[in-house]
Amino acid sequence: MNILVLHAHPVETSFNAGLHRTIVKRLTAAGHAIDDCDLYAEDFDPRLSRQERLDYHNPRGSADPAAPYVDRLLRADALVLSYPVWNYGFPAILKGFFDRVFLPGVSFKLIEGKAQPSLHNIRKIAAVTTYGGSRFRAMLMGDPPRKLIKRVLRATVKPGASVSYLAHYSMNISTDETRKASLARVAANMDRF
Repeated sequence: MNILVLHAHPVETSFNAGLHRTIVKRLTAAGHAIDDCDLYAEDFDPRLSRQERLDYHNPRGSADPAAPYVDRLLRADALVLSYPVWNYGFPAILKGFFDRVFLPGVSFKLIEGKAQPSLHNIRKIAAVTTYGGSRFRAMLMGDPPRKLIKRVLRATVKPGASVSYLAHYSMNISTDETRKASLARVAANMDRF
């Protein structure tokens, strides 16, 4: 399977970076073709420019600044996201990826003013994430990142696609044991991917 791995953390020594390395290592060992997109390492610009917004509903071509990322997304059979949850949301660089790459004609088509999901090449999704706070606190806030993956992203890809959400909560008080357990759970999930 061709898998696009989107990683969004600025610190290469972070626990999240360790999760990312585990994801890539395990998926590669399982025989998948990996397109490892480290948004910070690639210096991805998350800002939607004025011109991109003006052209948002127009057909885009190879000169479009987001075209290389659109091509990578459209070549993928599966998507694995690796990111921390900050302020109950995606890091800005990952949010910017969705804003700039999940375009009309790419992830949805506008038909009579209604959006119809069209990213049907993606048959499987996994999100691997970390939260500073507890699961309870995230639930009190409505857990927007979980909903964005489990509801919005799921509705954008191939109907019936498998979606898994692997979260390590309470990073602010995590221990070696909780981090090892989280790494093991991610590794096992990637082995079965």
